[in-house]
Amino acid sequence: MSESDGTQEEARGAEQQVQEVVVSDANANAGYANFCRVSSTPEELILDLGLNPTPYATGKVEVKVTQRIILNHFTAKRLWSALSMALQRHEQAFGVLETDVRKRVKLPPNAG
Repeated sequence: MSESDGTQEEARGAEQQVQEVVVSDANANAGYANFCRVSSTPEELILDLGLNPTPYATGKVEVKVTQRIILNHFTAKRLWSALSMALQRHEQAFGVLETDVRKRVKLPPNAG
């Protein structure tokens, strides 16, 4: 067997190895957010999550950020893909999610 044959066999062996990820959520903190601010640097994407106590108020509203998630752009892209797939499955099962609240509001027939 030549040296190149050995290298090819090692490469095939490496391709067949699969990483098994075991997730432990024993110390995870659960939270709820109806507000998200996204910012980034050349190295990272930053998600600030919080609760807007008066989402339909006008004027100045203070939103306290309760969680900050910092991701590299590769992880952010994988998250984007996973969220996209999850939302597509949800919409297939339950219908389209309208993000503009004005389009979701149903006025009574005698209003306006």
